Amino acid sequence: MAEETGSAGKAGSAGKAASAAKAPSAKKAAPAKKSASARKVAQAGKSVSGRKVTPAEKAVAADGSVPVKKAAPARKVAVAPPGKESRTALVRRARRINRELAEVYPYAHPELDFENPFQLLVATVLSAQTTDLRVNQTTPGLFGRYPTPEDLAVANPEEVEEILRPCGFFRAKTRSVIGLSKALVEDFGGEVPGRLEDLVKLPGVGRKTAFVVLGNAFGRPGITVDTHFQRLVRRWRWTEETDPDKIEAAVGALFPKSDWTDLSHHVIWHGRRICHARKPACGACPIAPLCPAYGEGETDPEKAKKLLKYEKGGLPGQRLNPPQAYLDAGGRPAPPLGAA
Repeated sequence: MAEETGSAGKAGSAGKAASAAKAPSAKKAAPAKKSASARKVAQAGKSVSGRKVTPAEKAVAADGSVPVKKAAPARKVAVAPPGKESRTALVRRARRINRELAEVYPYAHPELDFENPFQLLVATVLSAQTTDLRVNQTTPGLFGRYPTPEDLAVANPEEVEEILRPCGFFRAKTRSVIGLSKALVEDFGGEVPGRLEDLVKLPGVGRKTAFVVLGNAFGRPGITVDTHFQRLVRRWRWTEETDPDKIEAAVGALFPKSDWTDLSHHVIWHGRRICHARKPACGACPIAPLCPAYGEGETDPEKAKKLLKYEKGGLPGQRLNPPQAYLDAGGRPAPPLGAA
C-alpha cells in the first residue's frame, strides 16, 4: 500500500509537472484572445497596460487583422495669401505710408478754391464727375453773381445752368446747388451747418461732401472717400470693402481721428499725381517699398516719370518729375507751382 501510495504520489507529481510544462504553450496562445479586449481598450486610446496606443494599434481591424498601411498623403501647408498681415502690422504699415506721403505732399490741401464754408460746399457738389481745375474755372462766375445762399436760392435755373455747363451734368448740379441754398436759408438761417447729420440732409450732399466741408471749413476730422481714395486704399490692402461707408469705417480704425482730414488729402493727391487708375507710375512712387501692388504699373524709373501728372498751379495734365516737382533748390519741400 505504501508503495502504491508512493507511486500515486509520484504520478500526481508527474502530472503536476506535466501540467506545468504545458502551461507556457497555453500562455503563448493567450494573446489571440486578449487582442480583442486590447482592441476595445485601444479604441478608448489606451492599451491593456495603460500606455497610449499608437495609430497602428488603433488601425487593427475587428477580425484581428492589420490592414496594409497606405502611403500618407502629402501634407498640406496653409499658405497665407499675398498681403495677409496681422492687424498690428497693417496699422504700422498704413501709418508709415501716411507719414511718407506727408513728407512728399506737406502742402496737401483741398484743390478747390473757396473763401467760406458756403463756397466750399457748392464747389464740392460741383466737383462730382469733373476735375477740380474745371470747377475752379467755373465758380468765380457763379459766386460773382450769387455770392450768398440767399442769392443762389432765388436764382433763375436757366441762368445757373448756363454758368455750370462746363462742369458737366449741369442740370442736376443746378438743382442741387439751388436746392441746398434754399435749405440753408429756410432751415439754417443762411449758414452752413457744422454737423454731419445736418449736412447730409441738404440736396446733393453725401458723406463725402460733408466730410470735405467739416474737415476743411470747420476743422472737424473726417475721411473723404472719393474715387481716388477708394482705389488706393484697396490697392494698398488697407481694406477689401467696396462700399464707401464701410471703407470710411475700416480706414478710420487704422488711424487716430486727428489724422483723418490730412490723410484724405495725402491719399487723394497721390492718386491724382502718381498712383493712377489704369497705369500707376510705380517706378517713381515714393512708397513703392510699402505697396503690395507694386508692379501693376510702369516700374522703369524713366518711363514712370513720364506718367506723373500735376494739376494745381500748372497746365492740366502737366507732367513733372519728382523730386524736382516737390523740392526746392535746397532740397526742401516746395509749395505747388503757382501757389501763394
